[in-house]
Amino acid sequence: MVLLYIAAVNFAAHMLVAANYGYFRDELYYIVSGQHLQLGYVDFPPMIAYIAAILNFLAGDALVAIHVVPALAGAALIFMAGMIARELGGNRWAQALAAVATIVTAQLAFSSIFSMDILDALWWSLAAYLLVRIVRRENSRLWLAFGLVAGLGLFTKLTIAFFLVSLLVGLLATPARRSLLSKWFWAGAAVAVSFLVPYVVWNAMNGWPTLDFYFHHGGLNGGGPLDFVLLQILIANPVNVPLVFAGLYFFLCSQMGKSYRMVGIALTLLFVVFTLTNAKPYFYEAAYPVLLAGGAVLASQKAGLVRRWVPKGFILALAVSGVLLAPLEMPLLQPVAFVNSYASLTGVANGAEAQGSAGQFPQYLGDRFGWQSMTATIARAYDGLPEQDKTGACIFASNYGEASALFFLGKNYSLPPVISAHNNYYVWGPGNCGAVLITVGVDQSVLQRFYSRVTQIATVTCDYCMTNEDNLPIYLATGPAASLQSIWPSIKDFS
Repeated sequence: MVLLYIAAVNFAAHMLVAANYGYFRDELYYIVSGQHLQLGYVDFPPMIAYIAAILNFLAGDALVAIHVVPALAGAALIFMAGMIARELGGNRWAQALAAVATIVTAQLAFSSIFSMDILDALWWSLAAYLLVRIVRRENSRLWLAFGLVAGLGLFTKLTIAFFLVSLLVGLLATPARRSLLSKWFWAGAAVAVSFLVPYVVWNAMNGWPTLDFYFHHGGLNGGGPLDFVLLQILIANPVNVPLVFAGLYFFLCSQMGKSYRMVGIALTLLFVVFTLTNAKPYFYEAAYPVLLAGGAVLASQKAGLVRRWVPKGFILALAVSGVLLAPLEMPLLQPVAFVNSYASLTGVANGAEAQGSAGQFPQYLGDRFGWQSMTATIARAYDGLPEQDKTGACIFASNYGEASALFFLGKNYSLPPVISAHNNYYVWGPGNCGAVLITVGVDQSVLQRFYSRVTQIATVTCDYCMTNEDNLPIYLATGPAASLQSIWPSIKDFS
């Protein structure tokens, strides 16, 4: 019952700030994707778009409504951390410690954003819980449930594939490899792979855009091995670092964790792979609930001074660290209060997210500002055009954030069609646009290659937004040298 209370506190905290700051860039992208339902998308599997479509039907994708999903997923993740500790043999204190320690990791940020990241972390923890349960209870039939969770993970975000492959290596390296002889293991594997079939089919039908995105333009694009390692301290929470190492020791070295060596091997291998492949630092966040659960179980077994000190001092330190870090990760403070107190940490927070964008806020907070003002500015510019320019006009945005904001927020302004060549907008194509373009975020020199007349008609400005979205010129481009449809492949932007 205590795990439910702890999870409920986390859920309530996120819902209290759910309406603060506005829509995040990626949230707008997923909302629009939910209104263009497909079997797949250039840069993500379809799960998050399907959830957005359901939320649109239920609540019109209202700001508070979309944040119920990550808040619930975060609460479930915290509950699962405690349940993993329980399955590993931890007492109530170990379960509570694992849950509290998970609260103060980067899930604080993940649980405040409608995206696949918090769902991805939840699937990892559910898979780890089922694996531990399979080994401890020798219940091979649970491989079917494991396959279902793995499939949902692959349907949500492809990075879980790294975790699944690492677990397979861990199984092969330990006596638990006998699980591979079970028909239930292969049945579960078939269930998991079946979730990828629609995504593969969609990619095959569209020229494999996801492969193009990952291998030519996107990739893992982190900040390098040293950044990846050092930034894990912030992602896990500095106070949690001893507990993380205790978790590694539990899975790799302790007698109590001997049966679960495959988990320790998998998470160690995964850390090495992510470090060497230039992964974004936050990719490893999903591993921490499992490690913290193992560390909590190990800590609960210690006697004497350590056992008397840890429940009081350590949990108090976790609580204090959570309170101090929360404004850096959640839309908690008024913007001016954040700038006056936390802006100096923005660079470090951006590093953890592998973001180089400058601004007073970290990107995952700063990219919730400015979309309304941008949409209103473009609406005024469009309304002020001569009627002959309005006829057949379209808006071309340089990235999916701008395009999605204009598409979703612009419904109150009667804007013309919005297009972009960025990521999935490229697949959606230019439609019949091209004769007259109103552009935002596009360099004038680029436009002049394709249009004979390019005139600046307005400028987008915003407070607290990311600097790359401030002071953007809005151009009117007319007199095309060629059809937009013919030049569309040359302006594709997968990034």
